Amino acid sequence: MFDKLSERLSGVFDRLTKRGALSEADVDEALREVRIALLEADVALPVVKDFIAQVREGAVGEAVVKSITPGQMVIKLVHDALVKMLSAGEETATAISLNAPAPVPIMMVGLQGSGKTTSTAKIAKRLAERQGKKVLMASLDTRRPAAQQQLAILAEQIGGRSLPIVPGEPPVAIAKRALQAARLEGFDVVMLDTAGRLAIDEELMDEVAQVHAATNPHETLLVADAMTGQDAVTVAKAFKDRVSVTGIVLTRVDGDARGGAALSMRAVTGCPIKLLGVGEKIDALEDFHADRIAGRILGMGDIVSLVEKAIETTEQEEAERLARKMQKGEFDLDDMASQLRQLLKMGGLGGIMGMLPGLGKMQKQLEGKVDDKIVKRSIAIIESMTPKERKHPDIIKASRKNRIAKGAGVQVQEVNKLLKQHMDMSRMMKQVSKLGKKGLMRSGLAGLMKGGGLPPMGPGGGLGGGLGGPGGGFPGFGGGKK
Repeated sequence: MFDKLSERLSGVFDRLTKRGALSEADVDEALREVRIALLEADVALPVVKDFIAQVREGAVGEAVVKSITPGQMVIKLVHDALVKMLSAGEETATAISLNAPAPVPIMMVGLQGSGKTTSTAKIAKRLAERQGKKVLMASLDTRRPAAQQQLAILAEQIGGRSLPIVPGEPPVAIAKRALQAARLEGFDVVMLDTAGRLAIDEELMDEVAQVHAATNPHETLLVADAMTGQDAVTVAKAFKDRVSVTGIVLTRVDGDARGGAALSMRAVTGCPIKLLGVGEKIDALEDFHADRIAGRILGMGDIVSLVEKAIETTEQEEAERLARKMQKGEFDLDDMASQLRQLLKMGGLGGIMGMLPGLGKMQKQLEGKVDDKIVKRSIAIIESMTPKERKHPDIIKASRKNRIAKGAGVQVQEVNKLLKQHMDMSRMMKQVSKLGKKGLMRSGLAGLMKGGGLPPMGPGGGLGGGLGGPGGGFPGFGGGKK
């Protein structure tokens, strides 16, 4: 979502950091460009004015002028101002609050098409899996055709429960029945998915206000589509004035929206953004962290989110099995396929690159080279092998390579490339096992490099070649047939 804004700001800061000493005129020129970039990203004008004023106040101060790296100091000031804009300067917890007697009512509001029903199921799944809560979902949308059936299907997909549908029952009665059923059946949370309209109207607001009064929800979450830009901010203000919205769920963050809604919404409405919908899949939901989003915008990456995503998608037994094999210096093609599947679960190469410091601005250059299809093709090559070949890659000679290539629908050269990548990774695993835990701590990277422990870092293999060279060190980063 922030790609264009990040690209513009990176250009401004690149010029700034090359200058050494900065004059007040240099700072003013840079801030003019930052202002234009924010306005083009559809950030609300009052928010931009406050932002620029805050940055300028610090940027022309003595600390920046006398700093050894004044350009970096300005970037830090912009980062801090972005964090403040996204969090309204408050260090409040953004997680959904369940600090109330069970069953805790959570009311979902928003316009039609914003992703309310899908977000309801996503949150229910999240609460069940992460906090062990028993969640009942109820659709109060009696106007949109099949809206109640949609929630029932989603509940089935996540292994949850939805309130049985009673045709012709009005929204307030459905909400009361949901709370009653939750009390009787021992549910911890009740998700109330209200109806939406194509635009704000009095009838919609009256209905939402009646449900709110009847259920007294502990959390009222507004679901807003990031693609709607400043209209999303207007919608948020309207709902907040009527039903006391406690938090915002921003959807379609993975799209090509300009990002202005996210940057403006917290500052304009005062409502915290709690969750981000980052895809259509039922688990594509992330916590909102102002400092991490600011880091992504400025190309600083988001290592914390990357690690959290890795932990979420890693199966404990599989991780322990691989760790035991690594300690013995073993790493076969089944292990390599497992790691590639893990990579795809984490959002693929593009998603990971966006979270790595410094690589965000390289994404444009690597477009076409960084392709998840290459990762999938590597998995297909491994799956075309027999179990014996996967365990003992050294037996794979010319005739076997031809058979594997035909089975995967690739050229023999790609089979050769994958086998070389595996050989490099296997060699590194053996070196790790030789060093042991204490040896690895002492020797670090130098210990791995000794004796060719790490795959080559230049063209023809390893990470260096993979990121742009013809060899492709890590499967998916380098060349290969498109």
